[in-house]
Amino acid sequence: MQQLLHHFFDFASVWPYWPAILEGFLLTVAMSAATILIGIPLGLALAVARLLGVRPLNACILVYIDVFRAVPQLVIIVLFYFALPYGGLTMGPAVATVLALSMVLSALAEEIFWASIRAVAKGQWEAGRSTGLGFFPTLVYIILPQAIRMSVPPLTNRAIGISKGTTLGSVVAAPEMLNVTSSLESNTANPTMLTVGAILFVLLFLPLVRASRWLERRLQQRKA
Repeated sequence: MQQLLHHFFDFASVWPYWPAILEGFLLTVAMSAATILIGIPLGLALAVARLLGVRPLNACILVYIDVFRAVPQLVIIVLFYFALPYGGLTMGPAVATVLALSMVLSALAEEIFWASIRAVAKGQWEAGRSTGLGFFPTLVYIILPQAIRMSVPPLTNRAIGISKGTTLGSVVAAPEMLNVTSSLESNTANPTMLTVGAILFVLLFLPLVRASRWLERRLQQRKA
């Protein structure tokens, strides 16, 4: 036990490296937030565009969804960072990671929103039309509020799962928290660095998990 505490819980030895760890933590927070803020609205936009029923557009959306759902996140990040420069588009490792994860999340979010929209009773569309509302007003004021409420439980789980993928940015040298703590662990031969990283990940994502459960309960109570 003493050896375990010495190697993995020697927090005093971490103190000189806190500025670097904190910088990596803040970047991880920013990358996770950006992934969610880009991915979910993009997924909703794709679901709405799919409702228009334009066949060429729907075909493109389905290809987009299938590709980003099928290809591993790590592969997409590597392709964005290393392959896109050959096409004249160069981006930093953090930007490439966020963009790749946002597209993966948008593909998953589109499927969730699409299923929720389809789950709304057709009578709701008819009710909106009977009051003189057009397609988009009916969608915005009647259909989407119901669909979004149904989307919250699966969407929050997906968003949290994908945003944790920011750790994959370490493959392209994004200076996020896992990259920083693992580099410090290698340079100092101190596994406590990884313990600190794990604790910070818990502090970051545990509130999101608890908030998602609270939101699910609130929505269930309102529905009842």
